[in-house]
Amino acid sequence: MGACAVKVAKAVNYVGAGTVEFLVSDLDRSFYFLEMNTRLQVEHPVTELVTGIDLVREQINVAWGEKLSFTQNDIQLRGHAIECRVYAEDPENNFLPSPGRITRLRLPHGPGVRDDGGVYEGAEVSIYYDPMISKLAVYGRDRSEAIGRMRSALMEYEVGGIKTTLAFFREVMEDEVFISGNLDTGFIAGFNERKRHREIDQTTRDIAVIAAVLAYSDKKKAVSPNSNDGATTPSRWVMAGREASQARRS
Repeated sequence: MGACAVKVAKAVNYVGAGTVEFLVSDLDRSFYFLEMNTRLQVEHPVTELVTGIDLVREQINVAWGEKLSFTQNDIQLRGHAIECRVYAEDPENNFLPSPGRITRLRLPHGPGVRDDGGVYEGAEVSIYYDPMISKLAVYGRDRSEAIGRMRSALMEYEVGGIKTTLAFFREVMEDEVFISGNLDTGFIAGFNERKRHREIDQTTRDIAVIAAVLAYSDKKKAVSPNSNDGATTPSRWVMAGREASQARRS
């Protein structure tokens, strides 16, 4: 795919930062051209974190007529990076836009945490532009560490006044399929289906707990603490009272 991407760029004499996208078959690993973005991708922080190369600086230098400061052989991938695109959208309503004023903004910090944001507390998210709030990216020595850091960062991140995708990402970071890295273009549909089943299972458990509590309550009512008709055992309170009474008489 890398060689093919280079051919695509050369075919149109393209100079500058660009991204060629492909779709890959899980059957025979064949791949198919999707599109080329003649700019930095939204996910470019992931590339920067695992390569240590400042793509924005390189893009500016190339536009100035300079050559790249590295060769392909210099590229070494280290660790693992994950990015969440924090949007002013409502995940519970098919990700519809959620414009409005940001009444509270608390950004995450810590080792390996990077937030490329363009908003501030009191800012207005307009309906006329892309509703992106920030690109939250984390770096770890491996996927497990990166997921752990993203979980912590998402818990710290607070945006008030509008709906965001933060809650959606918090759930994704706990999803077993996402954790395994077994991802494809149908991930969100599968994630929603797994979530629906979990909610059904939780409802079933709740109903079972309620039924058990009601059954226990009915059983307690059937056994009166003041009765001793021989069919039931007196309560411990009754037995203790009788023992105390007999002790006083003796």
